Amino acid sequence: MQNEEGLITELYIPRKCSTTNKLITSMDHASVQINVGHLDENGMYNDHFSTFVLYGFVRARGDVDSELDRL
Repeated sequence: MQNEEGLITELYIPRKCSTTNKLITSMDHASVQINVGHLDENGMYNDHFSTFVLYGFVRARGDVDSELDRL
């Protein structure tokens, strides 16, 4: 929900898993959010990053490494 100024006023904003596109519920305590930094041609961090959210079920299966490689 947004107010008149366009600011988000929700207390809880659900996230989606980056690999399965399922909504992550508030009770899934095994899910993680990983920020992977971007590097320039010299190998220096350039203040940009990509965010990946992984569902607890994917982590329990042990498929996190292959899914991050795919993303």
